[in-house]
Amino acid sequence: MKKSLQILALASATLSLSGCNFLDRLSEVGEPPKVSRIQDPTTQPGYKPVSMPMPAPTQPQAGVNSLWRPGARAFFKDQRATDVGDLITVSVNINESGQLTNKTSTSTANSEAASAATFFGLESGLKKLGASTTAPWNFGSTSGMSGNGTMTRQEQVVINLAATVIQKLPNGNLVIAGKQELRVNGDMRELSVQGIIRAEDISTLNTITSDKIAEARITYGGRGTLADVQQARYGQQIFDLISPF
Repeated sequence: MKKSLQILALASATLSLSGCNFLDRLSEVGEPPKVSRIQDPTTQPGYKPVSMPMPAPTQPQAGVNSLWRPGARAFFKDQRATDVGDLITVSVNINESGQLTNKTSTSTANSEAASAATFFGLESGLKKLGASTTAPWNFGSTSGMSGNGTMTRQEQVVINLAATVIQKLPNGNLVIAGKQELRVNGDMRELSVQGIIRAEDISTLNTITSDKIAEARITYGGRGTLADVQQARYGQQIFDLISPF
């Protein structure tokens, strides 16, 4: 009975620690990952409009008897994203690499010696305990540490996705957000991008590169069968967190 209660307690703790992700994965056993519904990013929990220092807005004046529209970059209608709800293509091209090597070595050695020939009149008591009062007492300690670390990182992500303008700032900058999901067999690949762009950086093809996105938040990952295999089990993750060694 006691063993059954322990197993039940362990199962309850595992469920509470794994949270909704465990229940979601459990509901998808034997089925491919479900595609999430298309939703308005501004209605999602935790969404907050971007607030940044802005210059005073100015209104361009149209010339008298002029066919040119103030602020336009072409004679005809500009098809680039300018207002909330417009779409824009984001070209994500990340190719980064880095290498870091560290080496640390320390060592210390201490030694002390003391004689207990006269130890506050307690020499006889020390002799009864088997301690020598004639030979000096030596104290010493030695410690050392040697560490080597090498890190090599290389990342490459090349993909295009469409984003939506969700906010227009007073100075004309645009806040964009986009998400893309691709399901291949039993795995779901997810790519999302958020950030602030300048209208001037949008090309005539209504595209913008990821290096021109301020406050960029780009995530690329996946979930499904392969992701589960590549991820450590819950028990191992918990052990790694609480283990002091």
